[in-house]
Amino acid sequence: MDVYEAVRSRHAVRGFSDRPIPDGALERVLSAAAQAPSASNIQPWHAYVVTGAPLAQLKKRAGERLAAGDPWDDAEYEQYPPALKSPYRERRAAFGEQRYGALGIPREDLEARQRAAAANWDCFGAPAALFCYLDRGMGKPQWSDAGMFLQTVMLLLRAEGLHSCPQMAWAKFHRTVAEIVSPPGELVLFCGMSIGFEDPAPVQPRTGRAPLGETVTFVES
Repeated sequence: MDVYEAVRSRHAVRGFSDRPIPDGALERVLSAAAQAPSASNIQPWHAYVVTGAPLAQLKKRAGERLAAGDPWDDAEYEQYPPALKSPYRERRAAFGEQRYGALGIPREDLEARQRAAAANWDCFGAPAALFCYLDRGMGKPQWSDAGMFLQTVMLLLRAEGLHSCPQMAWAKFHRTVAEIVSPPGELVLFCGMSIGFEDPAPVQPRTGRAPLGETVTFVES
């Protein structure tokens, strides 16, 4: 697949089919993704790939916590600034309107929105999940390195015909994830990523992007 096509076709899929992932596909992707850039080549990411019975057990435990109304785990990092300013606030709001509007959920129906959000912890039906950890001593530059690694993974998945959905939502249940993957205590969970073949049946509108002029400035002679 052409790189431009991989970028254009990548989107956060929130509905996966039960089609199995071909043998060796994830190993190929992660072996190639090791070439992602990182400052001084320290490669700060630690990835755990969960499939089969362990993933089923993780989904079950997360589902039980949701059903019991358990509170989220203590946050280990701040996902968004407490006061998100313009234009980022409006972009986030527009995403929510599009996401839940496609599901026919009105803004005021908070219960229905919560039910839709709960699909995060079933990996939207995906047969594989990746969990990305970093050492607690790492700084902001290393977190950006992890982002470049994750983007590389997502684009390589497209080359395999697979789709993905990166999910900071899993950080809210980091203790449950730790029960399955048993990471060393010095690691902190950044995010999960659901992986599989897209189910074409659900409505999954593409989220728009800001015009180039809002995010890019060309400084020319």
